[in-house]
Order: sequence, then structure tokens, then C-alpha cells
Amino acid sequence: MEYEANSQQDYIKMVTDMIILCATLSLSLCFWVLSIIISSYSGTLSPVSPWRWLLSILVPLVLAIRAVKRRSLDWTGALGAVLVGFVLCMANLSFFVSLLFFFYSSSRLSRWGGGVKSKIDANYKEGGQRNWVQVFCNGGVPTELALLYMIEAGPGELPVDFSQHYSASWMSLALLGALACSTGDTWASEVGPVLSQSRPRLITTWEEVPAGTNGGVTSVGLFASFLGGLAVGAAYFVSQLLFVNDLNLANPQWPIILYGGVAGLLGSLLDSFLGANMQYSGFDSSVGKVVSYESMTTRHISGKPVLDNNAVNLFSSLLVALILPGLAWGAWPQ
Repeated sequence: MEYEANSQQDYIKMVTDMIILCATLSLSLCFWVLSIIISSYSGTLSPVSPWRWLLSILVPLVLAIRAVKRRSLDWTGALGAVLVGFVLCMANLSFFVSLLFFFYSSSRLSRWGGGVKSKIDANYKEGGQRNWVQVFCNGGVPTELALLYMIEAGPGELPVDFSQHYSASWMSLALLGALACSTGDTWASEVGPVLSQSRPRLITTWEEVPAGTNGGVTSVGLFASFLGGLAVGAAYFVSQLLFVNDLNLANPQWPIILYGGVAGLLGSLLDSFLGANMQYSGFDSSVGKVVSYESMTTRHISGKPVLDNNAVNLFSSLLVALILPGLAWGAWPQ
């Protein structure tokens, strides 16, 4: 009986995989035909390869299903991740590689040190399962920038070169900055509480606060945020080497790595500053943890109940995306 049940499950899985594959093939071919029709009426547009359509649909879909099984995403988060992944993969493979690194590293770190984090965070969930709100607050800004990139330059990979592709380079760095910001903040939040030997300090007053306080920073956490952004920049740089032709004719690309590190650190600092002012933090004696709500048993630590953590993530990534590309334009080596 057990053998028959396992065989039936294997058969159902095989049929499901075949249905998904056939559906994505059909969808990619429909998109390809549509792009050919549109390009025939517009001389400025060229049809996108059916293989790119297939890659942009199939890879995010498979990764999202795997993430649901590993409890990194719930079903709403998976649907959001498929949409974000599709847009970034269609626009530029370097965008998608950076997104993939952010999600993979964040998911792995969310599972690490769960025993310590559960004692600090009142909202801790094993595996860090994310919903659609969290997906769009971290991926919404990159998705919008990827759409603008496609409108400006079309789907494809271009080097960061302000002299040849000013708008595309600006949007590429803005998108990388937003992803590096999210990665840096996540690495700081996941690594700092586990490895730091000292209590965090509130970024606005530099007073010691309990672990888990919004706006609290540690030297370990800030270093982790820089490393996280640096790693995303390195992923983007390596994908440029793999997918972009004639890089020797463009400006140097190595500053992308350093740019990612700066974006990760700046994003973590902005996130902490917004959290210290716009998020309520209080110590609830009934649960012995820092919480984000007011009650009879809660002692106020910092902030006001204006924004939640998702909104703070969204605003910090937006600010980094707006600020850093202009600074990079002036400092980029020729």
C-alpha cells in the first residue's frame, strides 16, 4: 500500500511538472508572437526571443514553487515573486541574478540562529516565510525600474556606461541600489542579533536599547549590511562579465561591487533612522520582548506608530535608488 501511494504521488508530481512546462511553453510562444506583431507596426521595437520569454516565465515559476515548499514564501508571496522575477529576468539578466542572490541569501540567513531570534523578536517566524506585501515592499521599486529600463533600452544586457547609455545606466544602478539596500538591511537584521556581543544603540541618540528595537544598530550589523550589499554588487558584476558583450569598449565595471556595498550600508542606516523615528518600539513585560504595539504592560522605547517594517523597507530602498546613481555618475571612473 505504501509503495502504491508513493507511486501515485510520483505520477501526480510528473503530470503536474508536465502541465507547468506545457503551460509556460505555450505562454512564451504567445508572448513571442505578440512581440513580433507589435514590432511589425513599430519600427523602433524588435521582437524578443522566444527563449527569453520562456526563461523569464519558467525560472521564476520553478523557484517560487520551490520556495513555497521550503516555507520561504507563502502562496501570495510566491505569486508576487513570480511577477517580480518575470519582469527583472525579461529586462536584464543581471537584474535577475542580483534579485536571486538577495532572495537566496536572505532566506538562508532567516533560518540561521532561530533560537536566538525567537527570544528577541515577538513576530519571529521559523524560515522567515514572506507574503506578497513583503515581496512587493522589497521588489516593488526594482520592478518599476526594470519596466522603465525596458521602455528606455528594451530587454537586454547593457554595461554601466553613462557616456553611452546614460538613462539605462542610471536605472541599472538605481535598481542595484534598491536590491543592495534590501540585502544590507536583511543581513544586518539577521546577523547582528546573533553575532553581536554588545547591546544595540539607537541610531538617533546612541543610547543602549534592548535587542530588537527598531533603529537599533551594532557594529556587527552595520558591517554585515556592507558585506551584503557588496555581495549583491559582486553578483551583478559577475553576471555582466557573463552576459554583456564588448565590455572592453565600455567604462570600467568593477565599481559596481563597491557601489553595492555603499548602497547596502546606506540602506541599513536609512532603514534604522526611519525605524527609530517612524516605528513604535516598546518593551512588553508580559512577554519579555520588544514589540511594535502599545499596551498597559508596554514601556515606550522609541519612535511613533506611523510606519510598519514593510513601509520602512520600501521607503529606504526608494531613497537609495533616487540618491546613489547621481553620486555614482560624478565619481565613476572613465
